[in-house]
Amino acid sequence: MKKYTNTGNKDTRSGFGAGLTELGQTNPNVVALCADLIGSLKMDDFKKNHPERFFQVGIAEANMIGMAAGMTIGGRIPFTGTFANFSTGRVYDQIRQSVAYSDKNVKICASHAGLTLGEDGATHQILEDIGLMKMLPGMTVINTCDYNQTKAATIAIADHHGPVYLRFGRPSVANFTPENGEFVIGKAVMLNEGTDVTIVATGHLVWEALLAAEALEAKGISAEVINIHTIKPLDDEAILKSVGKTSCVVTAEEHNILGGLGESVARVLSLKNPVPQEFVAVNDSFGESGTPAQLMDKYGLNSDAIIAAAEKAISRK
Repeated sequence: MKKYTNTGNKDTRSGFGAGLTELGQTNPNVVALCADLIGSLKMDDFKKNHPERFFQVGIAEANMIGMAAGMTIGGRIPFTGTFANFSTGRVYDQIRQSVAYSDKNVKICASHAGLTLGEDGATHQILEDIGLMKMLPGMTVINTCDYNQTKAATIAIADHHGPVYLRFGRPSVANFTPENGEFVIGKAVMLNEGTDVTIVATGHLVWEALLAAEALEAKGISAEVINIHTIKPLDDEAILKSVGKTSCVVTAEEHNILGGLGESVARVLSLKNPVPQEFVAVNDSFGESGTPAQLMDKYGLNSDAIIAAAEKAISRK
């Protein structure tokens, strides 16, 4: 299989910060709003370099979304920044009414998503945000896998007209995608071609999927690995083409098993090509306090879980 090199662990939220900094220099219509978490969202450089285009809203997330929606009327491209929990669950009504229903060009940028928020515990570890956002008509949902891809996605969504939910994380994870690589919304990335099982992964689980594919190869199992960075619109064609070869699939995500990537893939397959599918996700529960590594291990979000799921999917053919 193709080998990928981790060029050094980096947090994906810093990729967002780097992308926002670049946008500040290249796109005068980009403005940034933050709900009292400038450091956590890595928005410091944008604030420093473009104070007239930065708005510190304070702990008033609903107000932030309303302000952002209003700014689009004058042609601005607002990027809002706070934790994923506060970016979605706390302000769902404002997003639904003022952004999605009104088709406002707001970029909702959410850090500290999933279990890997870590020690702050279940109240902050939102595991249902992808489901909340993908159900909104017209909302684009993106979940990036590493620093480089997050930076590229941040830059790309500024040129996409319409509401976007961009999801990224807190911990340092493997950085393995190309530097300054192209990011195409809605286009899956084939990472490794295989014939026995398709592994469709998103976010922090993409690197784990690659590790799983390497271990499966040592067992004589050929795994195809696809990076789904855009959950909506989903690249149906890439998924169907892959399962047409492998006849089974594993979906892997740092999200509740209900409402996430796995269910979106299952919908496509049920309509076009029903095949055995196994899910690597949180099994309908809240998280708890612990280190990111401890939590990913306890909740079965790692390469070992993907390997087991792949073997089970193959056995069901």
